[in-house]
Amino acid sequence: MHIDIQRIAKQSDYTIGHLSIDGEYLCDTLEPTDRGLTQEMSKYDIKQSKVAGHTAIPTGTYRVLITKSLKFRRWLPLVWDVPGFEGIRIHVGNYPQDTQGCILVGWNRYRGCVVNSRSALQLLMERLTDGIRRDGETVVTIHNA
Repeated sequence: MHIDIQRIAKQSDYTIGHLSIDGEYLCDTLEPTDRGLTQEMSKYDIKQSKVAGHTAIPTGTYRVLITKSLKFRRWLPLVWDVPGFEGIRIHVGNYPQDTQGCILVGWNRYRGCVVNSRSALQLLMERLTDGIRRDGETVVTIHNA
């Protein structure tokens, strides 16, 4: 299974994207500020450019696991092995202050936020669970429009 997040709107304090699974649009995403980081950069360069809690993860392709989150006390997607970042989850939230580097899901109906986040996460979890059972592995590719 392949998740694709195409970042389409980069603002000074948030980033909006479209999330598709195997080529089919599912929902929108909200992330912190995109600071132009890429997976190919060294960890040192990433950490030098990163503003803790206010930086979107580097563009690139990462493995996605479903693990139990101690913070959220539920099973959530974990974006694995992101250089310079730890504990990157895909979870619910509506506003830039709800993410500290993580990817929020919902629908971007109003400027700078996503709505119906719980519904979007439920749809995503259903698709991920089915995909992992079927394919065994899931990856996410994050790129700019």
